Amino acid sequence: MKFNCLIIDDEKILADSTAEYFNLFGVATHVAYSVLDCYKFFKEHTTDLILLDINLEDGSGFDLCKDIRQSKDIPILFVSARTSDDDKIIALNIGGDDYIQKPYSLGVLLAKVKVVLKRYGGLGNIEYVDDNLHINFEAKQVKVNGNKIKLTMLEFKLLSYLVEHKGKVISKKELFEKVWEDKFVGDGTLNVHIRRLREAIENDPNNPKYIVTVWGDGYKFLGGNE
Repeated sequence: MKFNCLIIDDEKILADSTAEYFNLFGVATHVAYSVLDCYKFFKEHTTDLILLDINLEDGSGFDLCKDIRQSKDIPILFVSARTSDDDKIIALNIGGDDYIQKPYSLGVLLAKVKVVLKRYGGLGNIEYVDDNLHINFEAKQVKVNGNKIKLTMLEFKLLSYLVEHKGKVISKKELFEKVWEDKFVGDGTLNVHIRRLREAIENDPNNPKYIVTVWGDGYKFLGGNE
């Protein structure tokens, strides 16, 4: 069975109430109370997104995230009562997509989860296709000239946002806030990711046809047939 969200948290009352709230608003959610429960879940089910607590009774959320990342490209949002900046840095560096502080508002958390699900799950359209580039948003799969291209989750997220706003100039500030969800990301980080995307999807990365720079403003995605 496929779920929209898997909550991995040993605080049963909080996890159950969050899942109940999510299900009430159309986000199909399952709860795993331990690392072992998580592994059992993936033997029979799939999920579009994971809410992962750092502290679990039978293991570390950090270690579990690393293990999941070896075989699955799933957005992972860490939740924790811990306030250390080091925890946040570790969470993002090992493949987490965000770090959410407990206690959290169910309404705010649901809104964030829906944004992430929409961003990774299809953008309202299932595919983008032209003569050279094929993006399946639901399967999170990219092909160039018929060959599968491997992108990181953040690279796919960046590409998806640009395609979603095809033909529109997207400022660096908007990309920092909407893709990284962090207004303090530097230009160098963005430039590196844009370069990697161009190397992955462009026939000539030095003369891009898809992701073009609008000097002084930002970037714009153009359809390959334009």
